[in-house]
Amino acid sequence: MLGIDYPIIVAPMFLISNTAMIKAAMDNGITAAFPALNYRTDEELRAAIRELKKYSNKPFGVNLIVNKSNLLYKSQLKTLAELKVDFIITSLGSPEEVIKTCKPLGIKVFCDVVDTAYAKKVEALGADAVIAVNNQAGGHAGNIDPATLVKQLKAEITIPIISAGGIAKASHIKEIMEAGAAGVSVGTIFIASEEAPVSAEYKQAMVDYGAKDIVRTTKMSGSALTVINTPYVKEMGTEANFLERLLHKNKTLKKYVKMLIAWRGMKAIEKAAFSATYKSVWCAGPSIEYVTSIRPMKEIIQDLTVGLK
Repeated sequence: MLGIDYPIIVAPMFLISNTAMIKAAMDNGITAAFPALNYRTDEELRAAIRELKKYSNKPFGVNLIVNKSNLLYKSQLKTLAELKVDFIITSLGSPEEVIKTCKPLGIKVFCDVVDTAYAKKVEALGADAVIAVNNQAGGHAGNIDPATLVKQLKAEITIPIISAGGIAKASHIKEIMEAGAAGVSVGTIFIASEEAPVSAEYKQAMVDYGAKDIVRTTKMSGSALTVINTPYVKEMGTEANFLERLLHKNKTLKKYVKMLIAWRGMKAIEKAAFSATYKSVWCAGPSIEYVTSIRPMKEIIQDLTVGLK
């Protein structure tokens, strides 16, 4: 569908994905996407897309948050359509408008899903593929294990399934494709790349911690988020406190409370990603278990694609 050598997308990671990472993916036979929200202004977003298009004619994508929490959604969609990115990954909302806008332009639309019910809805809307977010994903994870989710989706939909979560080795890719996936979306292991713009401390944490150190917290965003269980996370706790739970139950305030918690949490994550402080909240998935050093993306991709052709 994308004309790449290997069926791998470097997952769009909030604050982390940058043009250097996208270029490394394009140079090594795979593709990548970045979140539109990694760029604060429309000018910055346009500049990043133009830089990548000038660098190579190989495909890359952009992740778009399509719910009301993204105040820039309309302008971002307009820009992505105008500059004709190769594909868009939609998250956290209905992709209907994105699909209607992009289909006539030849822009592929892949939709994050965590279950069959939503997958059937996006297929009916005209999605080109689904990103099957499983319980091994970093950031906002699903609740179903990788193979089970892919098999469930395979039985219910006909469009390609891209498995997201739990991929760190070529053998993982082979296993999930045998279960029915058409490709994979890989994020966590690329945080420990030389191209990633995060702090040296964050990258070293990827080496020092393992799968047993990954926990889910409801304190950083409106939904459960997988993070490394640093001393600060242990001190802070992972469950919403009484007041937060109470406000979440208030129908009038719920939407605004979610937005406030998400904004506050993302600010904390942003600060931790780029500077060394005691208050470190670092997003990652269980695939951290396989990170043993900080390396160029080229080396990580080579290991990931051994024997896939």
